[in-house]
Amino acid sequence: MAVLEAKERTEGRGFGLRKIRLQGNIPGVLYGKNVKNRVVYMNAADFLKTVREAGRNGLITLKVNGESHSALLRDIQKDPIRNEIIHVDFQVVDMSKEVDVAVNVHLVGNAAGVKDGGVLQQSLHQLSIRALPANIPSSIDIDISPLQVGETITVGDVQTGGMYEINHESEEVIASILPPKQEEEIHSGEQQEPGHPEAEEGRETTPES
Repeated sequence: MAVLEAKERTEGRGFGLRKIRLQGNIPGVLYGKNVKNRVVYMNAADFLKTVREAGRNGLITLKVNGESHSALLRDIQKDPIRNEIIHVDFQVVDMSKEVDVAVNVHLVGNAAGVKDGGVLQQSLHQLSIRALPANIPSSIDIDISPLQVGETITVGDVQTGGMYEINHESEEVIASILPPKQEEEIHSGEQQEPGHPEAEEGRETTPES
């Protein structure tokens, strides 16, 4: 399990948080059942490295002032302009109890229908699942190689291996291959005489591209 060091902080808002960020840290909060809520901060580079190692939904051992907690990263807040992480939320979990999390869906392979001119459409990019913390996958990979034009992959087609439950209706479509797009020819329905009209004035013309 990936380990991330954090420190408890006393600053709650305003200048205190700005100071933490200017020093290369990210403020956050740690919460959970039977755990006292704690405001913390951690080194930004260490945080990013840990998330890359564990995955967005992976378990992390969060060490706060010498105490270790098994936690999930529940929320990441970013500055809308600079796209920098400004706050994170960690939830302490009971390893013996299931939790609900959203997991990214990755489509793997090149669909046969796309090779024939079809268009791949992905309707669901995340799936909500229920699992024990240790069984949460970093992503749900779905092989679309056999998918032909007009065929779909639904939630019911996903193989979970009994490791988790999916909180969606089995009929929900994850991905499909649409038929090739066909250009529509637009006709006025009128027969035009060849050549140019005698009077051009007042006639609507389309400029040459």
